[in-house]
Amino acid sequence: MDTQTLNFNKVHFVTSAPDIRHLPNDGGVEIAFAGRSNAGKSSALNTLTKHKNLARTSKTPGRTQLINLFELEPGKRLVDLPGYGYAQVPLEMKLKWQKSLAEYLQRRESLKGLVILMDIRHPLKDTDMNMLEWSSHRQLPVMLLLTKADKLSPGPRNNQVIKVRQAVANLGSQIQVEAFSSLTNIGVEKLAQTLTEWYVSGDDTDLLDADEQQPVEE
Repeated sequence: MDTQTLNFNKVHFVTSAPDIRHLPNDGGVEIAFAGRSNAGKSSALNTLTKHKNLARTSKTPGRTQLINLFELEPGKRLVDLPGYGYAQVPLEMKLKWQKSLAEYLQRRESLKGLVILMDIRHPLKDTDMNMLEWSSHRQLPVMLLLTKADKLSPGPRNNQVIKVRQAVANLGSQIQVEAFSSLTNIGVEKLAQTLTEWYVSGDDTDLLDADEQQPVEE
């Protein structure tokens, strides 16, 4: 698709919510970032938007405890979801995060695409596969970012990307796998292009749905 890339630098914070009941109205197009708590999710969002502190980063994984909403322009939002998996937090809090994450993924109709982040050295953990299988079942487009790609030299990095692509091929063509690095900007342009296409196609879907709902004149 020959589409001019959106200006992700124009993003601004909207709200933080403990669950979907505290989010704004469920309209427009949302693209959510999800991943294990040590996958580099916040760093990826900051790199994409060129805002150093848009999403809070920490040396202690699991600091994203709420659903964080950011707006690029009216009707186009980025969503930073609570991390899953690794976080060293009390079990009760971890279960609460998991519940709000599951509710958002299952019930938020404006969700039109999902960016799932995995450390390129440790991809496709059980929780990652659960997310991919759910996304495939819902037919939701996924960009799987293999983060911290700068940790590997080009040969092993490319081999890992190919290996992961082969591993998820049976889940359908909706999953796109790319290497990514917040430090060296590997994959940043590709991420921006893909998200732009999702926003545009999501808008088209909303317009189509609206047209389909118009009464037929006899």
